[in-house]
Amino acid sequence: MRTILCDTPNSLQIIERAIPSRAEDEVLIRVRRVGVCGTDLHIFKGDQPYLSYPHVMGHELSGTVEEAPAGSALSKGESVYVMPYMSCGTCRACKQGKTNCCYNIKVLGVHKDGGMADYIVVPQQYVKSAEGVSLDDAAMIEFLAIGAHAVRRSNAQPGSRVLVVGAGPIGMAAAIFATLRNAEVTILDTRESRLNFASQHLGVNHIVVAGEGDEARLSELTNGEFFDFVFDATGNPAAMTRGFRFVAHGGTYVLVSVVSSDITFSDPEFHKRETTLLGSRNATEEDFDLVVENIRAGKIPTAAMATHRLAFNEVPARFGELLDVSNPVVKALIEVA
Repeated sequence: MRTILCDTPNSLQIIERAIPSRAEDEVLIRVRRVGVCGTDLHIFKGDQPYLSYPHVMGHELSGTVEEAPAGSALSKGESVYVMPYMSCGTCRACKQGKTNCCYNIKVLGVHKDGGMADYIVVPQQYVKSAEGVSLDDAAMIEFLAIGAHAVRRSNAQPGSRVLVVGAGPIGMAAAIFATLRNAEVTILDTRESRLNFASQHLGVNHIVVAGEGDEARLSELTNGEFFDFVFDATGNPAAMTRGFRFVAHGGTYVLVSVVSSDITFSDPEFHKRETTLLGSRNATEEDFDLVVENIRAGKIPTAAMATHRLAFNEVPARFGELLDVSNPVVKALIEVA
């Protein structure tokens, strides 16, 4: 089978590997679509921590069942998506249902080789039917679930003032699910193309360009009180630190992005506002189910979000184009078959 290998940073090649053999509890999937994530771009650039090369990327996956265990509810040819977070099931987090932050978690495409290949084997418990959604849509469920999880963690309510900082796919996902809760949603980003996309397709209430005068504008939008819920999806330590200033008294700050850095804040301001600080990592099956339900209901503009497309054989030569800031990528999909 064809496999895209990142042998060193900034270098991809297509190699041939044997089709993987399926263990008794695993499903052999014919990969059909791979969504390109920010994590994949970091791996390609060489600035993803705790990663060794050579490496096979890809954790936003949809495909069709090639082989399934005897007695499985899955059938050959059925469209499926993959939950890429392999949890141990025995640690304290798993026993509390928090499989998304399992102590021994292994994420496809990060901790182990991913799905940029013709085939992949995945334990049956992480393979879910994509009935009622397209293969394109199914490959976008994972990043949408991350946003859904962050919003569920926050417990934002109808009428809540929500600020999403960072209008990449994860930030957009958070904005979508905050909007679905009937919150009043503002997005802050440096890229006007992303903000205009959010205004046109996501139904957000306000967009603000980050830079000179942005704090005054955010204050104006909230009568000087700022936001009940702030979600950071920037992956930028300075922005994450600055975001504390935008949390209203009694508000909640949700760090969705993660960086290899210390994040600091003013303790007097933190206590004065009685700020709630939350980390949000990955997603659970409940979040995936919510995403699928809303895609089926036509409440998520997945067709608009799939802005770029690469054929599998084009990836080594064209993958770097997705890093070009002048190229307004929201979500790129790789067509494997």
